[in-house]
Amino acid sequence: MNLQRLLADLAIETDSRIVFVVADGLGGLPKEAGGETELEAAATPHLDELARHGTTGLVHPVSPGIPCGSGPGHLALFGYDPVTHAVGRGVLSALGTGFDLQSGDVAARGNFCTVDQHGKVIDRRAGRIADTEGERLVEKLSQIQFDGVEAIVRHVKQYRFTVIFRADGLGASVNDSDPRRTSVKPHPLEAADEAARRTVAAANQFIDRAREILQEEQSANMILLRGFGSLPDIPSMHQAYRLDACALAVYPMYRGLARLLDMRVPERANGLSEQVEQLKAAFQQHTFFFLHHKSSDSRGEDGDFEKKVEALEELDRIIPTIAELNPDVLVVTGDHSTPSVLKRHSWHPVPVALSAPTCRPDRTTCFGEREAITGGLGQFAAKHLMPIALGHAGKIDKFGA
Repeated sequence: MNLQRLLADLAIETDSRIVFVVADGLGGLPKEAGGETELEAAATPHLDELARHGTTGLVHPVSPGIPCGSGPGHLALFGYDPVTHAVGRGVLSALGTGFDLQSGDVAARGNFCTVDQHGKVIDRRAGRIADTEGERLVEKLSQIQFDGVEAIVRHVKQYRFTVIFRADGLGASVNDSDPRRTSVKPHPLEAADEAARRTVAAANQFIDRAREILQEEQSANMILLRGFGSLPDIPSMHQAYRLDACALAVYPMYRGLARLLDMRVPERANGLSEQVEQLKAAFQQHTFFFLHHKSSDSRGEDGDFEKKVEALEELDRIIPTIAELNPDVLVVTGDHSTPSVLKRHSWHPVPVALSAPTCRPDRTTCFGEREAITGGLGQFAAKHLMPIALGHAGKIDKFGA
């Protein structure tokens, strides 16, 4: 019996409440050897207090040494093995737009990008174009039609969109065209099986038509596709843990992930303060809450150390309001590390702080990478964080006689 099946058997439905606050890309690195990370440089008195009165540690999203995307990083935080439950980013993006993804659909995440006259990528994010510009370009891509396969395009945010390929017999085992770096051409799409070959044929037609449509655009003159996927067979949060879950997330992909796990997803808020208001309004109606903060990751990917510090300080300011709700367990962590000095997701473990009346005290005095190394939770796989939180909330029955 695997751990998730065991948890499903031992889970108890109670009125205790768990809040997970997830700062996307939380972990970082110093700008210079021996210096402070973004989290350590930030003024975070409330997170520091949480760490002092709770217990801390470091989580590895997938396994030591392996960088990961936000999809598997969040799945791991919610207790799902991210390797066993691999979910294509396209699926999460499609669900996050409110699209009713059907069995057999293949969804891919798209980036508008900028390429030079030789087709080499200059900017993978097309200068982070505004939402209005992204929506205009999606309208142009929505004109694409070809025989045998329906291509449905939805805007996600800024330079991001999702395309859903709908036809019988499609497969999702397709590589990414996004090379994840600049000064090179997009990767050619390749299929791992016969069903995926049909998807590749459709996707290549879509890319060719997109190139024609966008060729006169100044910044967003090409597209990159990645994260091909189909709806997975995955238990809901209630099936897995007897939790009535609610997600307070602004960015579509995380709303999509919440929908996939059958969390309630309220109307999209406008920033952290509104997310906290939604949390307060729903606090008596659910037993698990996921509150997501995106800008810490975005600023890390931009390579902006100071702006990432500011994003973490913004998060710190909402902690007292959440703590005043008196959740039985409050967890603050991230889905992965995004050091601004690297401008990308990294393999470094992520700090976690857990506060509950049942915490064993440790010697942590503040919330940061150095302190978390010696925290009472130690270092562990992120998929074990959920059972730890459930245990502190009194939601797991005894195993064995």
